[in-house]
Amino acid sequence: MNHFGKIKRVFLMVLDSLGAGEMPDAARFGDKGAHTLRSLSQTKELFIPNLRSLGIGNIDGLGFLGTTEAPKAAVGKLSELSNGKDSTVGHWEIAGVVSEQPLPTFPDGFPQEVIDQFRTLTGRGVLCNKPYSGTQVIVDYGEEHMRTGDLIVYTSADSVFQIAAHEDIVPVEELYRYCEMARKILTGQYGVGRVIARPFIGEPSSFTRTSRRHDFSLEPPSETVLDMLKAAGYAVISVGKIKDLFAKRGLTRMIPTGGNVGGMTRTMELVDTDFNGLCFVNLVDFDMLYGHRQDVQGYARALSAFDKWLGDFLPKLREDDLLILTADHGCDPADNSTDHTREYVPLLMYGKKILPVNLGTQKGFTNIAATLADIFDVAYDCPGLSLFGEITEMPKHLANAAVRALRQSYCPYSGFKVGAALLSDSGRVYTGCNVENSSFSPSLCAERVAFAKAVSAGETGFQMIAVAGGKDGVIDSICPPCGVCRQVMQEFCGPDFPIILAKPRLYGKYDEVEIHTLSEMLPFGFEL
Repeated sequence: MNHFGKIKRVFLMVLDSLGAGEMPDAARFGDKGAHTLRSLSQTKELFIPNLRSLGIGNIDGLGFLGTTEAPKAAVGKLSELSNGKDSTVGHWEIAGVVSEQPLPTFPDGFPQEVIDQFRTLTGRGVLCNKPYSGTQVIVDYGEEHMRTGDLIVYTSADSVFQIAAHEDIVPVEELYRYCEMARKILTGQYGVGRVIARPFIGEPSSFTRTSRRHDFSLEPPSETVLDMLKAAGYAVISVGKIKDLFAKRGLTRMIPTGGNVGGMTRTMELVDTDFNGLCFVNLVDFDMLYGHRQDVQGYARALSAFDKWLGDFLPKLREDDLLILTADHGCDPADNSTDHTREYVPLLMYGKKILPVNLGTQKGFTNIAATLADIFDVAYDCPGLSLFGEITEMPKHLANAAVRALRQSYCPYSGFKVGAALLSDSGRVYTGCNVENSSFSPSLCAERVAFAKAVSAGETGFQMIAVAGGKDGVIDSICPPCGVCRQVMQEFCGPDFPIILAKPRLYGKYDEVEIHTLSEMLPFGFEL
């Protein structure tokens, strides 16, 4: 348990498609150079003072949004472990499930056997059956659909089977029933992530899609943290399309919305209610109305509207609340396609008990699931690392920062990687890694690298240091500083200076760190 006390309510808000820059494997997905937030920043429409005050510009690579010396939130960015870039696998990973195999896509349309089964079950013909823009497909096929009653079936670069129908020709409830039929057909090798109802209204040349879209998703292939929270008796409230993405599983209450405005309105209402657990929100308009339609100006205006709402929402958060803002993938509205983009996603974690630390670049959306499991003390094993200790206890934050630093270690001779994280009196954290040399005496320890960086920046007062190390970067025991590094610490620090030693990871989080004072580590240090 963290020493700040228990978190009672978590508001987890997914700003659908708000990517934070291309991932290293973006080219494999056809997304080299994609950067949703950079594209938005290049418009005159973007005004996000509340996100900036939280520290969005302090996230690695997002300095163009404007940094702040006193961020209010813990910030970082997450890379995706799953082999995909769509909403389903993105949300599943946020909830703890990694999709190693991509969900199937159909760039040439669906196989004839699928279409024939669908025709037989619905008793209706099929139009289109190929990848198409959702707005253009009703322009090109809407009139024929109204004349014949045939259903407009189309897909995209994502793993989706979409059915468009005019509400006067096919009542919405009947369209939903057709989607359920398609969902039963589309399993196994044809198991698309979502079957989507796309109702529209209007007359030829002026068709418009309505807000009664509905997604019919595959169930996650294994238990998510939502399942575990529900089983433990916590509230798990979904707002927006969350219920569709998880096939209604692991939820105790489901609140549908028609888009961003509805999602923000319902969330603002929920913050004034009492519950113990998770409120999981998706704001779909960023992706559906602006990313896919390559409307950069509209996307920037929508994010600015969210920021204004955020300014009213933050003061309503209680002492034991946590707000998590993130995304599920990118959808750069300024690139050369209408598809999702393979990008990092931002992570902002705000609350009265949360340290405004920089989490750097984290591996896996699953870290969010591990953090939720840690907060609510439920047993859930997933390939993620809880960030809860890091954002509530400075020693654990430094221990994690030291672990991240050791990944940069240059140790071709010993193979023993070490990282250090040094907290200065100014509140800034300086990290270092060991740097070896074939002439061993010039080799540098991680601790001395951190001190050298700090002193070079004009800092000479320090609060604590954390150290982590292990062969090939595997932390299987504590790694105390060497004698030389202890003597360097004495040069700048008093006898009570805390030295934090990272222990091995256990069940997705650090076991309790081990803390010693400098006087314990160096009982007979010397001075000139």
